[in-house]
Amino acid sequence: MHPGPWPGRPKAPRCASPTSTLIPTPAGGTHEAGLRDGIFTAIKAFIDHHALLPKGVKLTADDVFGRASFLLSARVLDPSFQGQTKERLNSRDAVQLVSRMVRDPFELWLNEHVEYGKKLAELAIKAAQARARAAQKVEKRKSSGVAVLPGKLSDCESEDIERNELFLVEGDSAGGSAKMARDKDTQAILPLRGKVQNAWEVDRERLFANAEIHDIAVALGVDAHTPDSSPDLSELRYGKVIIMSDADVDGSHIQTLLLTLFFRHFPKLIEKGHIYVAQPPLYRIDVPAQGKKRPPRRLYALDDQELGSLRDRLTHEGVKPEHIEVGRFKGLGEMNPDQLRETTMDPATRRVLPVHVRAEAFDDTLKMFTLLMGKGEASGRRAWMEEKGDSVEADV
Repeated sequence: MHPGPWPGRPKAPRCASPTSTLIPTPAGGTHEAGLRDGIFTAIKAFIDHHALLPKGVKLTADDVFGRASFLLSARVLDPSFQGQTKERLNSRDAVQLVSRMVRDPFELWLNEHVEYGKKLAELAIKAAQARARAAQKVEKRKSSGVAVLPGKLSDCESEDIERNELFLVEGDSAGGSAKMARDKDTQAILPLRGKVQNAWEVDRERLFANAEIHDIAVALGVDAHTPDSSPDLSELRYGKVIIMSDADVDGSHIQTLLLTLFFRHFPKLIEKGHIYVAQPPLYRIDVPAQGKKRPPRRLYALDDQELGSLRDRLTHEGVKPEHIEVGRFKGLGEMNPDQLRETTMDPATRRVLPVHVRAEAFDDTLKMFTLLMGKGEASGRRAWMEEKGDSVEADV
């Protein structure tokens, strides 16, 4: 960290296992989230201790970390990455590991170099004030609109589009848990009742006759459009739209129906990187205490493969297999708010997949959606399933 201006933000987060070379992670990940949390917590504590924060100003991690330049190298046991290219670290342990290593030493440094600490604090406070002024301008511009937001939408308080997130949640039960688990400042919840309509062959003029699709469009603030059009996205109310459904076959079907809706009628949201799919865990693993230095732990596994990897790791740590308790979530509504927040909603520990369509693969994607979602494609779907059925990992 440095109090002076930076021309850019060069960053090179890396991760390594104890026996491997460093793996570059250009997309960051949980180790970067830990660094971000440690820096923010230290500066926030310094500001509170010296009573530097003006009344009415709310500090966020972006205000503190937005101008930071850093070089981060972390060694993590049994690292977990997103995707085959390993561009992003997903290991949840890395958040607390890096945060603990950074927070206390940096807070000590700030209090030993008070003048430098105050300069850093001043930069963060000015960023928070600028963000608040920008949000007020957005609020005034939007106040003239006539659209009435859906009654079941639990909206967020922030008007900062870059930070705001809309969770499209399967069912009222999961929606209730998500409302208690969310960050009210930046996270909005829109529960969906059942499965949305297959919108692949629905005319744009009739699209909003469906109540669920109508509510989604109104909540987003964007009109339906075509891939070759230039829709007005200035009224978009959320920087991220996150599809959050159960980790089962029905949940996958709901994901497919929503992705069909966005690809067919809101393609610019996908093109601009606004659509994401949450990855809730399928298993909960309760690990007993191991002496005084290791308290009981609760871990989560995305699927059977990750569950097996966690079992192997725990066995290597000396935990007896018969002492490990494994529970399977039947759905998001079965999670309590703390579990849902930690596994699926907290940006520092959740897993979400960005939805993109490669330009060179657009025509192939269009053909696949037509085959899978078109009403007149029953025979083609049957032939495709007969050919590809052995490659599907069905959860039955």
